[in-house]
Order: sequence, then C-alpha cells, then structure tokens
Amino acid sequence: MLRVAEQYVGTDTGRQRRANEDSMLARSPLFVVADGMGGAQAGEVASRLAIESFQDGLDDTTDAETGLAACAHAANVSIHERSQASAEHAGMGTTLTAVYVGAEEVAIAHVGDSRAYCLRDGELLRLTDDHSLVDELIRQGKLTPEEAVEHPQRSVITRALGPEPEVEIDTRSYRARDGDVYLLCSDGLTTMVPDALLTEILLAHQQLRDAGEALIAAANEAGGRDNITVVLLRVEEVAMAAAAPLGDDPATLTGIPVVESNGSEATWPPRSSEEAEGFSATELPGPSPPLHLQSTDRPTHTDDRTRWDHPAAAAPRVIPRTPRHPSPGAPPGANRRRRLRRAGVAAVVFGVLALLAAGVYVGAQSVYFIGTNSRGLVTLFSGFPYELPGGVKLYSKDFVTGVSASTLRAQRRRTLLDHSLRSEGDATELVRSLERGQLE
Repeated sequence: MLRVAEQYVGTDTGRQRRANEDSMLARSPLFVVADGMGGAQAGEVASRLAIESFQDGLDDTTDAETGLAACAHAANVSIHERSQASAEHAGMGTTLTAVYVGAEEVAIAHVGDSRAYCLRDGELLRLTDDHSLVDELIRQGKLTPEEAVEHPQRSVITRALGPEPEVEIDTRSYRARDGDVYLLCSDGLTTMVPDALLTEILLAHQQLRDAGEALIAAANEAGGRDNITVVLLRVEEVAMAAAAPLGDDPATLTGIPVVESNGSEATWPPRSSEEAEGFSATELPGPSPPLHLQSTDRPTHTDDRTRWDHPAAAAPRVIPRTPRHPSPGAPPGANRRRRLRRAGVAAVVFGVLALLAAGVYVGAQSVYFIGTNSRGLVTLFSGFPYELPGGVKLYSKDFVTGVSASTLRAQRRRTLLDHSLRSEGDATELVRSLERGQLE
C-alpha cells in the first residue's frame, strides 16, 4: 500500500513576468499543476478554472485515469465557455498535469507542456510528452533536443485546455515503488533548467522543501523567463493487513512498469494531506511491547540476555495465577457491572473527542486566511492559523500568488495579512484582486 510521505509545493513569478499565471493543487493523494496562457490576466483565469475542476477530488468508485480525465474535460468546458462569453478572455487556455497516488499505481493526466518526472534509483525519468511544436518535431526526428532549446517557436504548444470545445487528454498509470520522488512542474522550470541539472539538484537534497527551493532558484539564476511552479512528492510503502505486496511488472516504460488502463484496479480511498505529511512507516501503530515487571521473583530482559535479580534464584519459578473473585458480601455480577460502567465512560469520552476532532476538521475545510509563505509571497491558506504542540498544523497551503508582501504598502500588509478568517469566496477574490494589481 502506497501513500505520500512528504510533499513540497512552490511557485515563483520569475524575473521577467509581472504576474504569476500558474496555479496548483496539492491535496494528497491528488496533485495538479496548470500553466495559463492568454492576454491580460486571462491565463491566470484559465489556470484557476482548471484547478477548480479538481477541487472535489476523485470519486473513489471510479478508475483513477478515468476520474482525472473527467476532471480535465470538465475544466476544458469551463474555460472554453468563459473564453466565448468574454472578449477579454477570448482564446485563453492552460496546460495541465495531474497526478493521483493510488494503492499501487500513480495515475497521470496531461495536456500541454507542463511535465511530470519520477526520480528512481538515482535516475530522472520523464513521464509525459510535451504537446508542443518543437517536441513533436523531435519525436519525428526533424529536430534535435539541442536545436529545440533555441528554436524560435519553442513556446508554441499544440494542445491545451480551453481553446477548443473538445480536447484529447493523455492518461497513463505507472507501477510505483517505495521511495519514488515525483516532480510536477510548469515549463518555467524545464525551459531554464536541463534534465541533467534537475537530477543533480534532486539528488543533492534529502528534504523535498530544500530540493524545491533549489529548483526554483536555479530557474531564476538561469534567467527566470517565465513563471516557475514546482510540486514534489515522495511515496512510501506501508504495511497494511489487507494490502497485497507490491510486485514488479516485467513490462516497463523508461524504467517504470506500466499498468494498462483496462487492467488497473480500483484505487485506494484518498487520505487527507494532514495524514500524509511527516508520517513514516515505522510510526504506524503496532502491538504494544511486553510488559516487564522487575521483582525478586520475575526475570527482566536486558540486551537480549536473561538475568535474575533474586540472588538465590537459579531458574524461573512459575507462579500460579489466582482466579479473581468478588469481594465478600458483594452482590453477584458487581464486578461485571463495574467493568461495564468503566467501558461506558471510556466510550463517552472517546465519542466526545471524536466529535471535537470532526468539528475542527470540518471547520478547517470551510475557512480561509491570507498570509505569506517562506519566500514572502502572499499565500492563501485553508484552515485555522494555529499550530498545535508537536508541529500539528491546523491549516494547509491552498494557493501561492506571485506577489511579494514587501511590495505592498504597510497599511495594506496589516489589513491583508492579519490572518483574519474569511470565506473561500472572499479570500479568493482578495487574492485575485491583488494579482490583477487592483490592490496596492
């Protein structure tokens, strides 16, 4: 059984763009990157509409590839209808790369030139084909990868969500392995950083946050011609009683076993992002260790050797178990009723705690606040702006803008970044107005 053990999400405007038209979704086990295109802020609108089509996740009863394709088609309809209804949004579109981590496979849906990679055994494997003019010329043998880097039409894409009423969605699934690292990114990374350097950076950083920040920095150091979005996730295999062991399929594609669409199994129900982050296989609940009582008559175990604390003891002495009886004068069944009362109290306490936890979870899904991420970019968070002891966060990152908080007036920073709880609509509209330049 696979799950996401660690993840990172980051985006940056780059050095040559005024606004960030990339959007992303990271709600384990679903991860999506969209790179918008169009005049004015139309690209930002297109990428946001694409992400919104994935907000509800996948239906557990459907195949992962089918579910991803359905969300992508819904996004295409939404974007195309908006572009037809509004002159300022005419012709807008967006790329899309989506990944869903199932019980044994990773399913991918893809349109455009954003990409998905897998780092396995020190090798970076590209999992998607660019729907771009130069990539098609490379596949046809009419252009070399070196020539494509400086080709005057390298930014022309041949397929995207939105421009046409119908679009073909590429979907495929791969057999995943414990320790695989998956990279989703917009072309603002891959046009600036070659695959060899991507591999070098990923291998040089053990923590995904460090690797992600290094990738964005490398793209900016190379020129930062476009918005840069990076999503990284590491999967791990966990032992589950009902889970069959993972096996290797002999049929492989670029080193990763492929699971054909018609042979894929039902996907494992998704876990929440809070459950997926920072939880290793060794931390799974297990049987309690045996209780060792130190006395003059019982052994204690130290370093796998048995020692006897009683100086006269030469061998373990068996102490017969004395059956328990009710105390004299107690009515029949008194002990049993006492145990039932204790069990009832424990059940009530557990129920109250469960209701409190459910209330916190539901509340965290319906409220939002605005703050900044580690790089000082204005960020939309869902949940409550608190962190419990032990590093338990009551919030998750929902969307990172391309606007640095340092560019805002002091009064605007105080009112916008005060962590006030807002509805999703209010918070989203504030963020959109900020990126359009309507808020100083």
